[in-house]
Amino acid sequence: MAHGADTQPNRGVCGGLVLAAPASGSGKTTVTRALMAALRRRGVRVQPFKCGPDYIDTKFHTAVCGRPSVNLDTFLATPTHARALYTHYAGGADACVVEGMMGLFDGYDRARGSTAEVARLLGLPVVLVVDAAHAAYSAAPLLAGFVHFDPEVRLSGVLFNKVGSPRHARLLRQAAADAGVACLGCLPARKGREQPSRYLGLDFAQQPDDDGGARWMEDNADIAQILDIATPPPPPPPPTSSAPAMATPSRSSTKPTSTCWPGWGA
Repeated sequence: MAHGADTQPNRGVCGGLVLAAPASGSGKTTVTRALMAALRRRGVRVQPFKCGPDYIDTKFHTAVCGRPSVNLDTFLATPTHARALYTHYAGGADACVVEGMMGLFDGYDRARGSTAEVARLLGLPVVLVVDAAHAAYSAAPLLAGFVHFDPEVRLSGVLFNKVGSPRHARLLRQAAADAGVACLGCLPARKGREQPSRYLGLDFAQQPDDDGGARWMEDNADIAQILDIATPPPPPPPPTSSAPAMATPSRSSTKPTSTCWPGWGA
């Protein structure tokens, strides 16, 4: 981890997920913006985040969600600071959507500073956005690699982007099933509707069609299942009476013992 600091997963915050990809150019921002818009249409208060120092994608997020998009960066900031930002801005939201940067494990030193590091730090599930324009069943070994490469990064689903036909979608769903990954949607190519790119990111000169993006997501993805993935797991139960008794502190000790779970405030 960057800075070698506090790495305990986040606890006690509203549900969230990370949208990542195997590589840049997979359509993360287009898919992220469409998902945010679809959630907003359902009345979900979405808090957007962006991995890394990107300042262009955050403008798209803010325009869709009506809340400022916040950068989570473990290269320029400590993990403790990134988690504090997430906890603070998640307040008052129903769900947090974190857009990754580059490929899931691309960082400044192997995976350090990467989207995977942020997902691991916050304990968030990852949904992979895969550009399927030039592949079909080969998505199975691709997904299997991402599932098993780092067991601390939880890959909970895949959204296939740029799907060419119903038959193509069936092959991709088979690939996901055989890799043990939930297929959350097969998004058809939006010819003439994709946001153009330029140096350092997307071209903000052209206003995106967020209503059209929301319909595109609603028609081709399982929004309810995505929301289920974003639901945080319950906290671990407190110790029961059958647990081994704690040692009685000596009378000379001046420090009280703590029974707080790791990552919870004392």
